[in-house]
Amino acid sequence: QVQLVESGGGLVQPGGSLRLSCAASGNIFRINDMGWYRQAPGKERELVAVITSGGSTNYADSVKGRFTISRDNAENTVYLQMNSLKPEDTAVYYCRADTRIATYWGKGTLVTVSS
Repeated sequence: QVQLVESGGGLVQPGGSLRLSCAASGNIFRINDMGWYRQAPGKERELVAVITSGGSTNYADSVKGRFTISRDNAENTVYLQMNSLKPEDTAVYYCRADTRIATYWGKGTLVTVSS
């Protein structure tokens, strides 16, 4: 089992920045890819960014150049630095961890971008 706990969400004005964190515990040695997804009201959950155990990254087109995913394997934590935030970035952001045989999700943290 892997447990994921997100933090760092909140209210921010358009153009502002936030940094999300996701701390993993449990069978962390089994984790391969980690990522961030988001779900806006009335919409399906979508990929934001993913990072492999080797550090390769992939981003949704909508966040490229604005968001950066990083991973601290020593601290078992994955981060999402979000800059130049837009109102359309408003969503619940979920952390995800993949092992060879299972996928785990955190409970999410709300990001609201509004003036």
